[in-house]
Amino acid sequence: MFPVLSDPAIYEFENAPPASQAWLEQRFAKLETRQSANGHEQWLNWVIRLPSGELAGYVQATVTGDFVACVAYELASKFWRRGIGSIAVGAMLTELGANYGVKTFVAILKARNVRSMAFLRHLGFSVEPPAGLTPIEHESDELVMYKGHVSGQNAG
Repeated sequence: MFPVLSDPAIYEFENAPPASQAWLEQRFAKLETRQSANGHEQWLNWVIRLPSGELAGYVQATVTGDFVACVAYELASKFWRRGIGSIAVGAMLTELGANYGVKTFVAILKARNVRSMAFLRHLGFSVEPPAGLTPIEHESDELVMYKGHVSGQNAG
């Protein structure tokens, strides 16, 4: 994954490429625990692998005890606008709803990241939180988008 995540285009709006292969290995080892240190959150991560076997990126979710999942994704820029992200994120949403009981999906992004905003809207996310959900806290330059769980195959 180091070459995939070293694509500078991914970091146009926030964060930075991994510092080294060793740093990334340590990060992945921490994520492999699949839960937060306090045990209150599940950390779920999947790499996106193309039919050719080539790695394209990853999808991830932090699932809380109240059936909410904060989702994220990164895809190398050479794979943007090919439907790969829609398939991968859609599959993750379906998995989270069917096997983890997730009722609400949340994505937090930089407000100026119009590409990600359009992508999330395409997947059915909106800026309005579902009824009964307290809006998620975020930084002033961020936007929070929500999606209520539809049924298994319609989640994405």
